[in-house]
Amino acid sequence: MALTIFSIMIVLLLLGFPMMIPLIVGAFVGFYTLFGGFSQLETMVQQIMAGIRPASLIAVPMFIFAADIMTRGQSANRLIDLVMAFVGHLKGGLAVSTAAACTMFGAVSGSTQATVVAIGSPLRPRMQKAGYNDSFILALIVNASDIAFLIPPSIGMIIYGVVSNTSIAELFIAGIGPGLLILFLFSVYSWIYAVRNKVPTEPKFSWPERLSAGRKALWPLGFPLIIIGGIYGGIFSPTEAAAACVLYALILEVVIFRELDLKGVYDTAKSTGLITAVVFILVGVGAAFSWVISFAQIPQQILGGIGIDQMDQIGVLFVISIAFFVGCMFVDPIVVILVLVPIFAPVVDQVGLDPVLVGTIITLQVAIGSATPPFGCDIFTAIAVFKRPYMEVIRGTPPFIFILLSVAVALIFFPQIALFLRDLAFAK
Repeated sequence: MALTIFSIMIVLLLLGFPMMIPLIVGAFVGFYTLFGGFSQLETMVQQIMAGIRPASLIAVPMFIFAADIMTRGQSANRLIDLVMAFVGHLKGGLAVSTAAACTMFGAVSGSTQATVVAIGSPLRPRMQKAGYNDSFILALIVNASDIAFLIPPSIGMIIYGVVSNTSIAELFIAGIGPGLLILFLFSVYSWIYAVRNKVPTEPKFSWPERLSAGRKALWPLGFPLIIIGGIYGGIFSPTEAAAACVLYALILEVVIFRELDLKGVYDTAKSTGLITAVVFILVGVGAAFSWVISFAQIPQQILGGIGIDQMDQIGVLFVISIAFFVGCMFVDPIVVILVLVPIFAPVVDQVGLDPVLVGTIITLQVAIGSATPPFGCDIFTAIAVFKRPYMEVIRGTPPFIFILLSVAVALIFFPQIALFLRDLAFAK
Protein backbone atom coordinates (compact mmCIF):
# COMPACT_ATOMS: atom_id res chain seq x y z
CA MET A 1 0.00 0.00 0.00
CA ALA A 2 2.80 2.41 0.89
CA LEU A 3 4.46 1.87 -2.50
CA THR A 4 1.17 2.51 -4.31
CA ILE A 5 0.44 5.74 -2.44
CA PHE A 6 3.91 7.21 -2.88
CA SER A 7 4.12 6.15 -6.52
CA ILE A 8 0.84 7.92 -7.32
CA MET A 9 2.02 11.05 -5.48
CA ILE A 10 5.36 11.11 -7.33
CA VAL A 11 3.65 10.69 -10.72
CA LEU A 12 1.27 13.57 -9.95
CA LEU A 13 4.19 15.77 -8.89
CA LEU A 14 6.09 14.96 -12.09
CA LEU A 15 2.97 15.84 -14.10
CA GLY A 16 3.13 19.33 -12.59
CA PHE A 17 0.22 19.29 -10.17
CA PRO A 18 0.52 21.65 -7.16
CA MET A 19 1.56 19.87 -3.96
CA MET A 20 -1.90 19.87 -2.41
CA ILE A 21 -3.28 17.61 -5.18
CA PRO A 22 -0.84 14.68 -4.67
CA LEU A 23 -1.35 15.01 -0.92
CA ILE A 24 -5.16 14.90 -1.23
CA VAL A 25 -5.07 12.01 -3.70
CA GLY A 26 -2.57 10.10 -1.54
CA ALA A 27 -4.76 10.51 1.55
CA PHE A 28 -7.92 9.35 -0.25
CA VAL A 29 -6.19 6.41 -1.96
CA GLY A 30 -4.87 5.30 1.41
CA PHE A 31 -8.29 5.72 3.02
CA TYR A 32 -10.01 3.79 0.21
CA THR A 33 -7.47 0.95 0.51
CA LEU A 34 -7.78 0.73 4.29
CA PHE A 35 -11.58 0.69 4.44
CA GLY A 36 -12.44 -0.83 1.06
CA GLY A 37 -14.33 2.27 -0.06
CA PHE A 38 -15.59 5.59 1.25
CA SER A 39 -18.31 4.30 3.55
CA GLN A 40 -16.61 5.99 6.51
CA LEU A 41 -15.60 9.17 4.74
CA GLU A 42 -16.62 11.25 7.77
CA THR A 43 -13.49 9.94 9.51
CA MET A 44 -11.34 11.55 6.84
CA VAL A 45 -13.24 14.84 7.15
CA GLN A 46 -12.80 14.72 10.92
CA GLN A 47 -9.04 14.27 10.53
CA ILE A 48 -8.84 17.21 8.11
CA MET A 49 -10.76 19.44 10.52
CA ALA A 50 -8.66 18.24 13.46
CA GLY A 51 -5.54 19.26 11.56
CA ILE A 52 -6.54 22.90 11.34
CA ARG A 53 -8.27 23.11 14.73
CA PRO A 54 -5.29 23.89 17.04
CA ALA A 55 -5.45 27.49 18.23
CA SER A 56 -1.68 27.88 17.76
CA LEU A 57 -2.18 27.83 13.98
CA ILE A 58 -3.83 31.26 14.20
CA ALA A 59 -0.30 32.63 14.53
CA VAL A 60 0.55 31.54 10.96
CA PRO A 61 -1.75 33.95 9.03
CA MET A 62 -1.01 36.66 11.59
CA PHE A 63 2.75 36.50 10.99
CA ILE A 64 2.23 36.23 7.22
CA PHE A 65 0.00 39.33 7.32
CA ALA A 66 2.49 41.30 9.44
CA ALA A 67 5.37 40.33 7.11
CA ASP A 68 3.36 41.31 4.02
CA ILE A 69 2.54 44.71 5.53
CA MET A 70 6.21 45.35 6.33
CA THR A 71 7.34 44.21 2.87
CA ARG A 72 5.01 46.73 1.22
CA GLY A 73 6.00 49.48 3.68
CA GLN A 74 9.24 51.05 4.90
CA SER A 75 10.25 48.66 7.68
CA ALA A 76 12.50 46.43 5.57
CA ASN A 77 14.40 49.36 4.01
CA ARG A 78 14.95 50.98 7.41
CA LEU A 79 16.42 47.75 8.78
CA ILE A 80 18.70 47.51 5.74
CA ASP A 81 19.89 51.10 6.21
CA LEU A 82 20.67 50.44 9.87
CA VAL A 83 22.86 47.44 9.09
CA MET A 84 24.59 49.24 6.22
CA ALA A 85 25.41 52.20 8.42
CA PHE A 86 27.47 50.06 10.81
CA VAL A 87 29.06 47.30 8.71
CA GLY A 88 28.69 48.42 5.08
CA HIS A 89 32.19 49.94 4.96
CA LEU A 90 33.99 46.73 6.00
CA LYS A 91 35.57 44.34 3.49
CA GLY A 92 32.63 42.35 2.19
CA GLY A 93 30.43 44.67 4.25
CA LEU A 94 27.63 44.87 1.71
CA ALA A 95 27.34 41.06 1.64
CA VAL A 96 27.52 40.94 5.45
CA SER A 97 24.82 43.62 5.55
CA THR A 98 22.62 41.49 3.28
CA ALA A 99 22.98 38.44 5.55
CA ALA A 100 22.37 40.55 8.67
CA ALA A 101 19.35 42.24 7.10
CA CYS A 102 17.91 38.80 6.27
CA THR A 103 18.39 37.82 9.91
CA MET A 104 16.75 40.99 11.23
CA PHE A 105 13.84 40.71 8.81
CA GLY A 106 13.50 37.06 9.75
CA ALA A 107 13.02 38.24 13.33
CA VAL A 108 9.90 40.08 12.24
CA SER A 109 8.52 37.90 9.43
CA GLY A 110 9.28 34.21 10.02
CA SER A 111 9.15 33.51 6.28
CA THR A 112 12.08 32.66 4.01
CA GLN A 113 10.22 33.64 0.84
CA ALA A 114 9.12 37.00 2.27
CA THR A 115 12.76 37.64 3.21
CA VAL A 116 13.96 36.86 -0.33
CA VAL A 117 11.56 39.48 -1.67
CA ALA A 118 11.94 42.15 1.04
CA ILE A 119 15.72 42.08 1.35
CA GLY A 120 16.79 40.78 -2.03
CA SER A 121 14.89 43.28 -4.15
CA PRO A 122 16.63 46.44 -2.83
CA LEU A 123 20.06 44.96 -2.06
CA ARG A 124 20.78 42.95 -5.21
CA PRO A 125 21.20 46.06 -7.43
CA ARG A 126 23.49 47.66 -4.81
CA MET A 127 25.67 44.54 -4.64
CA GLN A 128 25.87 44.32 -8.44
CA LYS A 129 26.98 47.94 -8.59
CA ALA A 130 29.59 47.26 -5.89
CA GLY A 131 31.21 44.53 -8.02
CA TYR A 132 29.83 41.27 -6.64
CA ASN A 133 29.18 38.43 -9.07
CA ASP A 134 25.45 37.91 -9.59
CA SER A 135 25.61 34.17 -8.87
CA PHE A 136 27.17 34.96 -5.47
CA ILE A 137 24.51 37.60 -4.80
CA LEU A 138 21.61 35.30 -5.64
CA ALA A 139 23.07 32.42 -3.61
CA LEU A 140 23.67 34.69 -0.62
CA ILE A 141 20.13 36.08 -0.68
CA VAL A 142 18.50 32.66 -1.10
CA ASN A 143 20.55 30.98 1.63
CA ALA A 144 20.68 33.88 4.10
CA SER A 145 16.90 33.91 3.94
CA ASP A 146 17.05 30.46 5.56
CA ILE A 147 17.96 32.22 8.80
CA ALA A 148 14.41 33.59 8.84
CA PHE A 149 13.20 30.01 9.36
CA LEU A 150 15.23 29.76 12.58
CA ILE A 151 15.01 33.23 14.13
CA PRO A 152 11.62 33.67 15.85
CA PRO A 153 8.91 33.92 14.71
CA SER A 154 9.33 30.86 12.50
CA ILE A 155 6.32 29.55 10.61
CA GLY A 156 8.09 26.19 10.27
CA MET A 157 8.51 25.96 14.03
CA ILE A 158 4.85 26.80 14.57
CA ILE A 159 3.79 23.95 12.27
CA TYR A 160 6.25 21.55 13.92
CA GLY A 161 5.08 22.59 17.39
CA VAL A 162 1.45 21.95 16.47
CA VAL A 163 2.13 18.57 14.83
CA SER A 164 4.45 17.28 17.57
CA ASN A 165 2.72 18.98 20.53
CA THR A 166 5.97 20.78 21.45
CA SER A 167 6.17 24.20 23.13
CA ILE A 168 6.35 26.84 20.39
CA ALA A 169 7.85 29.36 22.83
CA GLU A 170 10.73 26.96 23.58
CA LEU A 171 11.24 26.25 19.88
CA PHE A 172 11.40 29.96 19.12
CA ILE A 173 14.19 30.66 21.57
CA ALA A 174 16.11 27.50 20.60
CA GLY A 175 16.39 28.80 17.02
CA ILE A 176 18.26 31.96 17.99
CA GLY A 177 21.66 30.31 18.66
CA PRO A 178 21.89 28.37 15.37
CA GLY A 179 20.55 31.39 13.46
CA LEU A 180 23.27 33.70 14.83
CA LEU A 181 25.95 31.05 14.20
CA ILE A 182 24.89 30.81 10.54
CA LEU A 183 24.97 34.61 10.25
CA PHE A 184 28.52 34.66 11.64
CA LEU A 185 29.75 31.94 9.25
CA PHE A 186 28.06 33.59 6.25
CA SER A 187 29.76 36.87 7.23
CA VAL A 188 33.17 35.16 7.39
CA TYR A 189 32.64 33.59 3.97
CA SER A 190 31.48 36.96 2.55
CA TRP A 191 34.68 38.58 3.84
CA ILE A 192 36.80 35.82 2.27
CA TYR A 193 34.91 36.18 -1.04
CA ALA A 194 35.40 39.97 -1.05
CA VAL A 195 39.14 39.65 -0.34
CA ARG A 196 39.72 36.96 -2.98
CA ASN A 197 37.74 38.83 -5.65
CA LYS A 198 39.07 42.27 -4.69
CA VAL A 199 35.59 43.72 -4.18
CA PRO A 200 35.91 47.44 -3.29
CA THR A 201 34.59 48.63 0.07
CA GLU A 202 31.66 50.99 0.54
CA PRO A 203 32.06 54.53 1.93
CA LYS A 204 32.07 54.71 5.71
CA PHE A 205 29.06 56.30 7.39
CA SER A 206 29.68 59.15 9.81
CA TRP A 207 28.41 58.82 13.37
CA PRO A 208 25.61 61.37 12.78
CA GLU A 209 24.49 59.25 9.79
CA ARG A 210 24.61 56.11 11.92
CA LEU A 211 22.58 57.74 14.66
CA SER A 212 20.06 58.90 12.06
CA ALA A 213 19.75 55.36 10.65
CA GLY A 214 19.38 54.05 14.20
CA ARG A 215 16.58 56.48 14.99
CA LYS A 216 14.73 55.59 11.78
CA ALA A 217 15.04 51.86 12.56
CA LEU A 218 13.78 52.15 16.14
CA TRP A 219 10.17 51.55 15.14
CA PRO A 220 10.84 48.38 13.08
CA LEU A 221 13.09 47.08 15.87
CA GLY A 222 9.99 47.01 18.05
CA PHE A 223 8.91 43.77 16.31
CA PRO A 224 11.52 41.48 17.90
CA LEU A 225 10.87 43.25 21.21
CA ILE A 226 7.18 42.37 20.96
CA ILE A 227 7.85 38.78 19.89
CA ILE A 228 10.81 37.77 22.03
CA GLY A 229 10.32 40.17 24.95
CA GLY A 230 6.56 39.68 25.01
CA ILE A 231 6.68 35.89 24.94
CA TYR A 232 9.52 35.37 27.40
CA GLY A 233 8.39 38.21 29.61
CA GLY A 234 5.13 36.35 30.11
CA ILE A 235 3.05 39.08 28.46
CA PHE A 236 2.00 37.19 25.32
CA SER A 237 1.58 33.65 24.13
CA PRO A 238 3.11 33.09 20.65
CA THR A 239 -0.36 33.45 19.11
CA GLU A 240 -1.05 36.69 20.98
CA ALA A 241 2.38 37.99 19.95
CA ALA A 242 1.45 37.36 16.31
CA ALA A 243 -1.75 39.39 16.69
CA ALA A 244 0.19 42.18 18.43
CA CYS A 245 2.65 42.20 15.50
CA VAL A 246 -0.18 42.74 13.01
CA LEU A 247 -1.54 45.66 15.03
CA TYR A 248 1.95 47.13 15.39
CA ALA A 249 2.66 46.73 11.65
CA LEU A 250 -0.61 48.48 10.77
CA ILE A 251 0.10 51.37 13.15
CA LEU A 252 3.64 51.66 11.78
CA GLU A 253 2.93 51.58 8.05
CA VAL A 254 -0.51 53.25 7.99
CA VAL A 255 -0.32 55.84 10.77
CA ILE A 256 3.36 56.60 11.42
CA PHE A 257 5.12 56.01 8.07
CA ARG A 258 1.92 56.58 6.04
CA GLU A 259 3.16 54.14 3.43
CA LEU A 260 -0.10 52.18 3.13
CA ASP A 261 -3.63 53.46 2.66
CA LEU A 262 -6.84 51.49 3.20
CA LYS A 263 -6.67 50.05 -0.33
CA GLY A 264 -3.11 48.90 0.35
CA VAL A 265 -4.20 47.23 3.57
CA TYR A 266 -7.08 45.52 1.73
CA ASP A 267 -4.76 44.24 -1.03
CA THR A 268 -2.31 42.99 1.60
CA ALA A 269 -5.08 41.22 3.52
CA LYS A 270 -6.34 39.59 0.31
CA SER A 271 -2.84 38.35 -0.52
CA THR A 272 -2.45 36.98 3.01
CA GLY A 273 -5.83 35.27 2.75
CA LEU A 274 -4.81 33.44 -0.43
CA ILE A 275 -1.52 32.28 1.06
CA THR A 276 -3.25 31.22 4.29
CA ALA A 277 -5.87 29.23 2.38
CA VAL A 278 -3.13 27.22 0.65
CA VAL A 279 -1.25 26.70 3.92
CA PHE A 280 -4.35 25.52 5.79
CA ILE A 281 -5.40 23.16 2.98
CA LEU A 282 -1.94 21.63 3.19
CA VAL A 283 -2.12 21.43 6.99
CA GLY A 284 -5.58 19.85 7.02
CA VAL A 285 -4.94 17.31 4.28
CA GLY A 286 -1.46 16.67 5.68
CA ALA A 287 -3.01 15.77 9.03
CA ALA A 288 -5.39 13.34 7.31
CA PHE A 289 -2.55 11.84 5.29
CA SER A 290 -0.48 11.40 8.46
CA TRP A 291 -3.43 9.66 10.12
CA VAL A 292 -3.80 7.28 7.17
CA ILE A 293 -0.13 6.26 7.09
CA SER A 294 -0.06 5.93 10.89
CA PHE A 295 -3.22 3.78 10.90
CA ALA A 296 -1.69 1.57 8.19
CA GLN A 297 1.55 1.33 10.25
CA ILE A 298 3.59 2.52 7.27
CA PRO A 299 6.10 4.38 9.53
CA GLN A 300 6.91 1.14 11.34
CA GLN A 301 7.50 -0.61 8.00
CA ILE A 302 9.77 2.14 6.64
CA LEU A 303 11.78 2.73 9.81
CA GLY A 304 12.04 -0.99 10.54
CA GLY A 305 13.49 -1.48 7.07
CA ILE A 306 16.41 0.87 7.77
CA GLY A 307 16.97 -0.46 11.29
CA ILE A 308 16.43 2.84 13.05
CA ASP A 309 15.15 1.09 16.17
CA GLN A 310 18.71 -0.21 16.72
CA MET A 311 20.34 3.24 16.49
CA ASP A 312 21.44 5.57 19.27
CA GLN A 313 20.38 9.22 19.55
CA ILE A 314 23.05 10.53 17.17
CA GLY A 315 22.17 7.91 14.54
CA VAL A 316 18.46 8.80 14.79
CA LEU A 317 19.24 12.52 14.42
CA PHE A 318 21.31 11.84 11.29
CA VAL A 319 18.49 9.80 9.73
CA ILE A 320 15.97 12.55 10.58
CA SER A 321 18.28 15.23 9.16
CA ILE A 322 18.81 13.37 5.89
CA ALA A 323 15.09 12.62 5.49
CA PHE A 324 14.02 16.24 5.94
CA PHE A 325 16.88 17.67 3.87
CA VAL A 326 16.12 15.38 0.92
CA GLY A 327 12.36 15.83 1.30
CA CYS A 328 12.53 19.63 1.07
CA MET A 329 14.70 19.45 -2.03
CA PHE A 330 11.57 18.23 -3.81
CA VAL A 331 8.48 19.17 -1.77
CA ASP A 332 7.08 22.20 0.08
CA PRO A 333 8.56 22.48 3.63
CA ILE A 334 5.16 22.52 5.36
CA VAL A 335 4.16 19.28 3.64
CA VAL A 336 7.43 17.60 4.62
CA ILE A 337 6.94 18.59 8.27
CA LEU A 338 3.33 17.39 8.25
CA VAL A 339 4.17 14.03 6.68
CA LEU A 340 7.51 13.12 8.27
CA VAL A 341 7.17 14.39 11.86
CA PRO A 342 4.47 11.81 12.77
CA ILE A 343 6.62 9.09 11.20
CA PHE A 344 9.64 9.87 13.37
CA ALA A 345 7.75 10.86 16.54
CA PRO A 346 7.65 7.32 18.07
CA VAL A 347 11.40 6.86 17.53
CA VAL A 348 12.18 10.29 19.03
CA ASP A 349 10.23 9.31 22.15
CA GLN A 350 11.78 5.85 22.24
CA VAL A 351 15.40 7.06 22.32
CA GLY A 352 14.64 9.96 24.68
CA LEU A 353 15.53 12.88 22.40
CA ASP A 354 14.58 16.42 23.43
CA PRO A 355 11.70 17.38 21.07
CA VAL A 356 12.89 21.00 21.07
CA LEU A 357 16.34 19.95 19.81
CA VAL A 358 14.70 17.70 17.20
CA GLY A 359 12.42 20.57 16.13
CA THR A 360 15.36 22.95 15.76
CA ILE A 361 17.31 20.45 13.64
CA ILE A 362 14.25 19.70 11.52
CA THR A 363 13.59 23.42 11.00
CA LEU A 364 17.20 23.95 9.91
CA GLN A 365 17.11 20.99 7.53
CA VAL A 366 13.80 22.19 6.10
CA ALA A 367 15.34 25.62 5.53
CA ILE A 368 18.42 24.13 3.84
CA GLY A 369 16.32 21.90 1.62
CA SER A 370 14.19 24.91 0.63
CA ALA A 371 17.27 26.53 -0.90
CA THR A 372 18.80 23.37 -2.39
CA PRO A 373 18.43 22.12 -5.98
CA PRO A 374 16.60 20.66 -7.73
CA PHE A 375 13.25 21.99 -6.48
CA GLY A 376 13.91 24.07 -3.35
CA CYS A 377 11.03 26.56 -3.13
CA ASP A 378 13.29 29.57 -2.33
CA ILE A 379 15.16 28.97 -5.59
CA PHE A 380 11.97 29.41 -7.60
CA THR A 381 11.01 32.45 -5.53
CA ALA A 382 14.36 34.02 -6.51
CA ILE A 383 13.84 33.06 -10.16
CA ALA A 384 10.42 34.76 -10.14
CA VAL A 385 11.55 37.88 -8.23
CA PHE A 386 14.89 38.50 -9.97
CA LYS A 387 13.96 37.06 -13.38
CA ARG A 388 17.18 35.08 -13.68
CA PRO A 389 17.66 31.57 -15.17
CA TYR A 390 17.69 28.51 -12.91
CA MET A 391 21.39 27.66 -13.36
CA GLU A 392 22.49 31.18 -12.52
CA VAL A 393 20.51 31.16 -9.28
CA ILE A 394 21.96 27.84 -8.07
CA ARG A 395 25.55 28.25 -9.34
CA GLY A 396 26.86 29.95 -6.22
CA THR A 397 24.95 27.88 -3.64
CA PRO A 398 27.43 25.04 -2.78
CA PRO A 399 29.59 27.02 -0.26
CA PHE A 400 26.49 28.26 1.57
CA ILE A 401 24.89 24.82 1.63
CA PHE A 402 28.16 23.42 3.02
CA ILE A 403 28.08 26.01 5.82
CA LEU A 404 24.44 25.26 6.61
CA LEU A 405 25.03 21.50 6.66
CA SER A 406 28.07 22.03 8.91
CA VAL A 407 25.87 23.88 11.41
CA ALA A 408 23.31 21.07 11.20
CA VAL A 409 26.01 18.49 12.04
CA ALA A 410 27.31 20.72 14.85
CA LEU A 411 23.79 20.81 16.33
CA ILE A 412 23.74 17.02 16.47
CA PHE A 413 27.05 16.77 18.37
CA PHE A 414 26.73 20.02 20.35
CA PRO A 415 23.00 20.43 21.13
CA GLN A 416 23.67 23.28 23.57
CA ILE A 417 24.05 25.56 20.54
CA ALA A 418 20.25 25.43 20.44
CA LEU A 419 19.36 24.45 24.00
CA PHE A 420 21.52 26.86 26.00
CA LEU A 421 19.15 29.82 25.64
CA ARG A 422 16.12 27.54 26.01
CA ASP A 423 17.46 26.16 29.29
CA LEU A 424 18.31 29.67 30.45
CA ALA A 425 14.87 31.05 29.62
CA PHE A 426 12.91 28.09 30.95
CA ALA A 427 15.09 27.11 33.93
CA LYS A 428 13.02 25.27 36.51
